[in-house]
Amino acid sequence: MVTGELKSKIDKIWDTIWTAGISSPITVLEQITYLMFMKLLDDAEIKKEGNAAFLGVSYQSKVFKNGNFSPDEDGNRSVPYEDLRWHNFKNIGTTEMFELVRNYVFPFIKTVNGDSKESAFSRFMADAVFLIPTAKVLGVCVDTLSEIDMSNKDIMGDVYEYSLDKMSSAGQLGQFRTPRHIIDMMVQLVEPTLEDTILDPAMGSAGFLLSSAHYVSEKYKKELMKKENKKHFSTTMFTGFDTDPSMLRIGAMNMLLHGVDDPHIERLDSLSGDNQIRNQYSLIMANPPFTGSVFQEDISKDILSLCSTKKTELLFLALFIKMLKVGGRCACIVPDGVLFGSSKAHKSIRKELVENNRLQAVISMPSGVFKPYAGVSTAILIFTKDPSGTKDVWFYDMKADGYSLDDKRSQVSENDIPDIIERYHNLDKEVDRKRTEQSFFVTKQEIVDNGYDLSINKYKEIEYVPVEYPPTSEILDEIFKLDEEINKELLELKELLKND
Repeated sequence: MVTGELKSKIDKIWDTIWTAGISSPITVLEQITYLMFMKLLDDAEIKKEGNAAFLGVSYQSKVFKNGNFSPDEDGNRSVPYEDLRWHNFKNIGTTEMFELVRNYVFPFIKTVNGDSKESAFSRFMADAVFLIPTAKVLGVCVDTLSEIDMSNKDIMGDVYEYSLDKMSSAGQLGQFRTPRHIIDMMVQLVEPTLEDTILDPAMGSAGFLLSSAHYVSEKYKKELMKKENKKHFSTTMFTGFDTDPSMLRIGAMNMLLHGVDDPHIERLDSLSGDNQIRNQYSLIMANPPFTGSVFQEDISKDILSLCSTKKTELLFLALFIKMLKVGGRCACIVPDGVLFGSSKAHKSIRKELVENNRLQAVISMPSGVFKPYAGVSTAILIFTKDPSGTKDVWFYDMKADGYSLDDKRSQVSENDIPDIIERYHNLDKEVDRKRTEQSFFVTKQEIVDNGYDLSINKYKEIEYVPVEYPPTSEILDEIFKLDEEINKELLELKELLKND
C-alpha cells in the first residue's frame, strides 16, 4: 500500500515524467517500473554480495558479469557490467547517466534472463521501449528512487495499485489489486509446498504467485538446494495468465527478482476457448474480476456447461474447478453476491462446489478491505476438487484485518487474521463452537436445505442480552432535576449580563 513518504516520492516521479510530455498514464507507469527494476536488480546483487562476504565465500554475479556488455551483436560498443549497476551510475553526471541508461542499461535489463529468448521475461520485455525524454527528468527520477526503501516483496505491485488510482481507473472492470496482507493470509491458509503447481488465471502484478514463492522459499530452504527442486521452483511451479501486457511485464519482472527465472506467464483470456488447459494444477489462488462481463460466444463451452452466465465472478469459479486436478485445492476471493445470489447461475455454481467438490471454508471479509478502490463486501472460498463432495463447512466472520475500514486504511490493533490462520489449521477444536461465536461449522445438509446459500448471516445466531432500565418515575425525576439545574444556570447567566 502506497502511503506517506512513498506516496509523495512516487507523485514526484510521476509528475516529473508527465510534465516532460509523456501524456499516456500507462507509459508513465511502465517507465517507472523499468527504473525500479534497474534498482531492484542491483539491490538484490548487493544483498547476495553481503551474504557471501559474511560467510567468507567468493561470489560471482550471474547478472552483472565480469567483462563488458554490448547492446549490439557486432560488439563495436560496450561498457563494463559494473557501470550498469544502479549504485554506480546514480552518482555520475546527468548527461552521462542519460546516455548510459538509454544506450546500455535499458538494453541490458531486457537480457537479464540469460540467453533464453523464449522465457516469459524475454518475451514480454522484447517490445519494451525507454521513453524518458531528457537527462534532467532521468536525474530527478533516479535521485528520488534512490531514496525509497524497496525491501518489500511487491513494491512494483504497490506502485501499480497507486497508479491505477491516479489514473482514476481503479475498480473499473474489477481491476484493483488484492491487499498484500490478504494475499499472505490466503497463502498461509493453503500452505503451498514444493510438490505444487500453482496457477493464478487473473494474475495482475503476480501478487499471489510472489507470496507463494516467498512462502515456499522460506519454508523449504534446504529442499530448494536440490537441483531438481530448484528447477521446478524456477520454471514449472508457477503459472499466471492476464490480458494486460503491462501487467505481464510487471509480473515477469517481479518473479525474476524473486528467484523464479522462467515462470509460465502468458497473455491469455482465461475464460475463452483459447484456454484449453484442464485438470492440471494442484493449487489455484486468485482474485478474479468482479464486475466484468464477457461475450458469451467467446466463453469456453465446458465452463458454460457448469455455469451459464456472463458474470465473470461465476465463470471464474467454474474455470477453477475445470483447471484443478483431482485433489487440487483453491483459495479465491468472491463478492458476497456469489454466496447468496438467487439466479440459476448463482445456485448452480454453489451446488457444484458443495456436491461435487469439498467446500472447506467460507471466510466473510468486511466491506472496507478493498478501500479506497472499492467498497464491495467479499469472502474467501477454500475448496478441494474432490468428487466425494462436502461434509461440514467452516464459517468465519472477519471483522478486522489490521487496518481501518475507511478510505485511509490506517494500521490499527484490531486484527482477526492471526486468529483465522490458527483456527483453520486446528479445525478439530472448532466442532463445538456455537453459532453466536465468530467462527463455527455448518453441516452440508443444512446448506442444501437452504438452497446452497453460503452467506454467514444465514447461519449465524444473534444472542440478545436483555437490558434493564430504571422505572419511569426515576427517569422523570432525573429529567426534572436536570431541568432545575439548567434553569438555575440560565438565571445566573441573566444576572451576569445585567451587570455588563
